[in-house]
Amino acid sequence: MRLLLDENVPRPLHQVLTTFILNHEIVHLLDLDGWSGTRDETLYPRAAADGFGAILTNDGRQMQRPREVAAIAASGIHRVEYSHKHPGLVGMGIAIATVAAGLPGALALLEESGGQRLISLRGIDPTAASRLRLIDPAKTPPKFWPSLL
Repeated sequence: MRLLLDENVPRPLHQVLTTFILNHEIVHLLDLDGWSGTRDETLYPRAAADGFGAILTNDGRQMQRPREVAAIAASGIHRVEYSHKHPGLVGMGIAIATVAAGLPGALALLEESGGQRLISLRGIDPTAASRLRLIDPAKTPPKFWPSLL
C-alpha cells in the first residue's frame, strides 16, 4: 500500500517508519513537488488519484470540519490519525512510539478491509485494542459523514 504522510507529520517519524516498514511505500507530502500547502479538501482526492491508499495525519480536528470530512469520504482513501499533544523531544518520542506500535497492525487491517476505514492510533499498549480504534464509516458514520457516496 502507498501511504502518504501529511504535511503535519514530522520528518523524523518518516525516517523511522521507512526503516522498519518495508512492504509499503511511505512518502512524505513535503517530498512531492507541488504538494506542500495543499488544503485537506484537495489533498484527499489528489492522493487517491495519485494511487495512495491511506494518509497518516496528526490533525485531530480534521474530522470536526464538514468540508474536510466530505472530501475524505468522497476520496475513498483510508485515514490514519495519531495524537501529537506534547511538545519537544518527549512529544516526538510518544508520537513515534504510538505510530511505530500501531501502524503495522493498522496497515494489515487496511489491506484486508472491504472499504474505506478511519483509524485512530491510540497509544503504545501491547494489546491491539488499546493501540487503535477501527471505524467502518458505512456502518458507523462519524459526524458530518455524507450519507450517500
